[in-house]
Amino acid sequence: MADNFNIITFLKSAVATGASDEHLKVENAPYVRINGKIKKISMGVLTKENLDTAILEIAPPSIRDEILTRTDVDFMYEIKGCSRFRVNYNRQLGQPALVIRNIPYGIPDLKSLDLPDILDSIIDYHNGIILVTGPTGSGKSTTLASLINRIVQNASKHVITIEDPIEYVFNSSKSIISQRQVGVDTASFSDGIKYALRQDPDVIFIGEIRDKETMAAALKAAETGHLVLSTLHTNDAVQTINRIVNMFDESNREFARKQLAETLRVTIAQKLVYSESKQKRFPVCEIMVVTSTIKDYIAKDMPEEIYQLLASNNIDDMVSMNSSLLRLVSLENLSEDEALEASNDKNELEKMFRGVYQGTRNYYE
Repeated sequence: MADNFNIITFLKSAVATGASDEHLKVENAPYVRINGKIKKISMGVLTKENLDTAILEIAPPSIRDEILTRTDVDFMYEIKGCSRFRVNYNRQLGQPALVIRNIPYGIPDLKSLDLPDILDSIIDYHNGIILVTGPTGSGKSTTLASLINRIVQNASKHVITIEDPIEYVFNSSKSIISQRQVGVDTASFSDGIKYALRQDPDVIFIGEIRDKETMAAALKAAETGHLVLSTLHTNDAVQTINRIVNMFDESNREFARKQLAETLRVTIAQKLVYSESKQKRFPVCEIMVVTSTIKDYIAKDMPEEIYQLLASNNIDDMVSMNSSLLRLVSLENLSEDEALEASNDKNELEKMFRGVYQGTRNYYE
């Protein structure tokens, strides 16, 4: 048993090893996630007393008296000079558990993320919606934090973030930044957006669009001349469009589709792919810039045409997932097998390896 388990010492050690997440549950040794893979820590199993003590050690004072009687709660914790942590307290088979995500202090520059140069120009948009999508752990939060920080450091604007909980903390520079936490500073995402419109914003960042009310509020904010950035758990542009439209009742979907066609500016679908030879993960992404053609396809519900346009990549600023994978193989950062494992269209990527598929251009050169 982990008789002398100390949550602070454990988290410092996890950060030092490069872990992104920690999993703590009763009658199990701790686990960490490093480079996308779960690894078991060589120490004794945790007891309920270990977990109860750890939770009370890091829980905010406002919920400390009641947290052990709750079933699910998210909060932030910080070890000065080490890292910030997004903590999810939950129960499993009636026992307490913690899942912790490490949030580094430093916000990386877009260049350091090795993403397409087109992202540099995204901060030039003055209105509309920009969505960064992908599964949990795909780097969405980091990409968005880098985009927001670029705006804050280079533009004279008022940026409002609405998050649950607040992850990255931004410092005002040329811009003013107001960070609001759901449940602490505002009742809900949709309320946060509604009242943000009365707070003289230029840019609104929504931590996640989870429901119809938040989506409707985001569309309204974009329609009224604001730039809205947010995330969805979708794997590509067409899935993103369909997910948004299907949030609405069937009678309202045609209107929502047209509203989305007018306000959507860019979708960035990304994932992180592990390289065995480099012992690290690399970002790959699909970028869809909403041109007049794409806008027409969205409004007319023509998803296959959108897929074909992204695959052919015959218009400026489009990047397909396969072209992103192909670049990493050409740089010898990924093997062909690793790229194929990550691809959603393996046949197309195999043709690209053989040089017989000419549709996709490489915008990283």
